Amino acid sequence: MYSRTTSLNFLKTTKGTVEKYVYKPWITRRSFHSSILSRAKQPFLLADIGEGIREVEIIQWFVQPGSVVEEFDRICEVQSDKAAVEITSRYAGMISKLHYQLNGVATVGAPLVDIETADEYVDGQNTPVAENVKVPESIPNTKPVETPLVENRSRDPGVLSLATPAVRRLLFENNLEVTEIKGTGKNQRVLKEDIIRFLTEKKDTTDLRRPIAVELISPSQPVLSVDPNNQGTPLTDTQKVMFLAMTHSLAIPQLGYKDEVDLTLTNTYRQALNKSISDHPGRHPFTKISHLPILLKSLSLALTQFPIMNASITTSDQGRLNQVVYKTSHNIGLAMDTPQGLKVPNIKDVQDKNLFEIASELHRLVSLGKKNELSASDLTGATITLSNSGTFGGTYANPMVFPSELAIVALGKIQTLPRLENGKIVAKQVMPISWAADHRLIDGATMARFSNQWKHWVENPAIFTSMLK
Repeated sequence: MYSRTTSLNFLKTTKGTVEKYVYKPWITRRSFHSSILSRAKQPFLLADIGEGIREVEIIQWFVQPGSVVEEFDRICEVQSDKAAVEITSRYAGMISKLHYQLNGVATVGAPLVDIETADEYVDGQNTPVAENVKVPESIPNTKPVETPLVENRSRDPGVLSLATPAVRRLLFENNLEVTEIKGTGKNQRVLKEDIIRFLTEKKDTTDLRRPIAVELISPSQPVLSVDPNNQGTPLTDTQKVMFLAMTHSLAIPQLGYKDEVDLTLTNTYRQALNKSISDHPGRHPFTKISHLPILLKSLSLALTQFPIMNASITTSDQGRLNQVVYKTSHNIGLAMDTPQGLKVPNIKDVQDKNLFEIASELHRLVSLGKKNELSASDLTGATITLSNSGTFGGTYANPMVFPSELAIVALGKIQTLPRLENGKIVAKQVMPISWAADHRLIDGATMARFSNQWKHWVENPAIFTSMLK
């Protein structure tokens, strides 16, 4: 009888000879049995990760050919147009092949890796399992096909796994170890800013693989290094995500609608809210409230009357409409300028939150965005999006609808402008708005009615407040 063992090598005497066997954790050693183990090569397919995502980018491999994995061990990390997600194994066995190189684009339903498993038995052999499995004396340490993350650099997987994808990429691009950097994040986690500070203080930069001038200036004004030979510069992770999302968006016929909103009364209402906040310091994580919580809550009220604007559509492979999915949660996305580029987190269940709760959640998302710590949950599940591009200037814009939504609105710069009221010219606080909607389902009349209802509540905060529960 053979018992389980954790020893890498064991000896067995057969007819006076000594044979050496190597333990493999995916081979189950049972009592004397008349079957032999036949290892099967099992393709591990990339499962659907939701949000209608069909393609993802491989941004990190945790395994290589020859690696031994158990169920739920990490295989790789992928980046979609929404967030970075870690993929775990459904099988126990040995990795025999990686189907993609680092930064390759994987398709949902296609194999990621091949895993040799021990799920099949061949009956009829009166031999112990260990006697019939021919295995190498050591697990090969073969590198995956041109995968830089498995170079002979002494990265600590435990420490590196705490780093965000952007941090890991900067470490790799600049040939750095995570242990070289003094982290200033929670539990001494290394942040992107820590690496940038380390590089700027480092005198000898000749070993840098690529300059990172894009991050040394303010995030809103990135400066890319220019190759004197006019050669191309690889896209960043954020640029790749935006490229994929907007490419898919181009397949949607977009309906545009533009208007302006009078924020004069809303501004007075906001000032009263801010006075209440200043009178009760420490009650909220923020010191003042912007127009955004009011705009978000009033938008949610309008969605209640126009549920089609909070829906999504599913299509067949031929592009035909299958069904309309009406969503009860108002998860409003916010296009946000972060040090890493454009991110679109969303505030969940706006319909159930009051203005201060919305402002608190907005404060949380902005803080996490600055530190590149937005979670996958923060970045997925949006049902409609708002872009506050007016903070950088400009009036009207042409926003693009995300493939999983039906509408997006861009807010222009708030300006004091002359307007005619009761036969007199008066000063008004005016904000331009620019809508884009999926014209396959949203017609111009619906878009105009919805926008007018939202505008009515924003311009009349007394009526808007009376609608709050």
